[in-house]
Amino acid sequence: MNTTPDVLRILPEVILTITGVLIMVIEPSLPAGANRKSMGWLATVGVVAALGASLYQYQLPPGTGFFGFVQTDAFSAFFHVVICGIVLASMLIALDSIGGPTGDLGEYFALLCFGAVGMLLMTSAVELLLVFIGLEISSISTYILAGFRRKSARGPEAALKYFLLGSFATAFFLYGIALVFGATGTTAVYTIAPQLGSSQMPLLAIAGLGMILIGIGFKVSAVPFQVWTPDVYEGAPSPVVALMSTAPKVAAFAVLLRVLYGALPALHTRWVPIVWWLSVLSMTFGNLGALRQKSVKRMLAYSSIAHAGYILAAFTALSPDGVAAASFYTFSYAAMNVGIFAVVSHAGGFDDRLTLIEDYRGLAYRSPLLGAAMAFFLISLIGIPFTGGFFGKFYVFSSTLHAGFVWLTVIGLINSGIAAFYYLRLATAVYSKAPETSPADSVPRPAMSLLFALLLTVAATLILGIVPGRILDMARAGAGTYSSVNPAADANTANR
Repeated sequence: MNTTPDVLRILPEVILTITGVLIMVIEPSLPAGANRKSMGWLATVGVVAALGASLYQYQLPPGTGFFGFVQTDAFSAFFHVVICGIVLASMLIALDSIGGPTGDLGEYFALLCFGAVGMLLMTSAVELLLVFIGLEISSISTYILAGFRRKSARGPEAALKYFLLGSFATAFFLYGIALVFGATGTTAVYTIAPQLGSSQMPLLAIAGLGMILIGIGFKVSAVPFQVWTPDVYEGAPSPVVALMSTAPKVAAFAVLLRVLYGALPALHTRWVPIVWWLSVLSMTFGNLGALRQKSVKRMLAYSSIAHAGYILAAFTALSPDGVAAASFYTFSYAAMNVGIFAVVSHAGGFDDRLTLIEDYRGLAYRSPLLGAAMAFFLISLIGIPFTGGFFGKFYVFSSTLHAGFVWLTVIGLINSGIAAFYYLRLATAVYSKAPETSPADSVPRPAMSLLFALLLTVAATLILGIVPGRILDMARAGAGTYSSVNPAADANTANR
């Protein structure tokens, strides 16, 4: 009998909601021109409390709450911790770079809290309609945050593109849910699978699967649904991009794992080829696109497309090992990507003074700490040993290889080699002598909040690269929620 109070199943969401509401109530009462940085620290305290609540959820017995709409287990707790960690680092980055001490800090941090609530609901929901609600809460917050740099023409343009394309993608996702309901008579994730076995309308379910993949493909920037990514990354403030490029994608990948492995495992012969091609196209297009970029943020945008392809490769493994590999990679990618955008945010400032790769030439001589941090995150993105990026790719490609997808593994490794070129190009610029008029001369001294954000991301990337065992065990515990989608394939792999 489940005796755990339902509120404990959504405790991190409750804490963040209360924090966001408090900020909205307190901030307008402050005098005009007063320092509003305290709103950022209040939000930070709320996120730390939500992170603690997420760790506490590991101790709860697995179970559902609120009439089976949410589920607390090792899988949801793992992604709760990752998302709360990303939001915490993003808040620390933004404390000294968004709007100034008397600017719009209150609404910025309130939106971060509410967006995080939506992302957390997506990872714990086992009812597709609640997933949709969480997706909407998250999306509305990030649409507004993308246009937060209102004095720049690129800010509103980025927000409008993100909103219009995101609305279409959300409509596809909702229509996919409707088609799955028409085929099975339910939208509960773990009830869909048995109902699908006796369904007389499998084509309707397949159409619903396609619509859902389109909606999730947009959120994770998978090709061919990635057209918004470079423009939005370039137009949005760097602290927002640090969040946008990681947390919503982590939540979307968690949803995709639940849907494919929990609701639609019977259709694996249909979705595995689709995911295979999405992975290959994303890796290849993302890396080739990044090679041509001179703007750092656009290069990192194409890089994020490629990394979505790496994560999607793990989905094809059809086993808990694939789920664990995908979960581990999302953690490692989040750590190194938030870290590199922390450097970009501080070096370039709120108005992005440093936009081109050439603008970062000599950064290591002007600010040795920022230069070393950027180089470290770049080699992790490449996948050099003793970094989180190395073990992330190792586990992903190991899972695909063991599942028999040799060509997918080969294509992934080739793409990793291509990626090394543009990452090293930026790292070389950072440690090259700067010209006399380099804008890097004006790099200010990092604030304590930024230093703490860098410490968190560097430590996470190192831990994932040197002693990944504990995090991998947590990912495997979450993956244990799902049995193998294709036991026959696992048996063949075991007999090799």
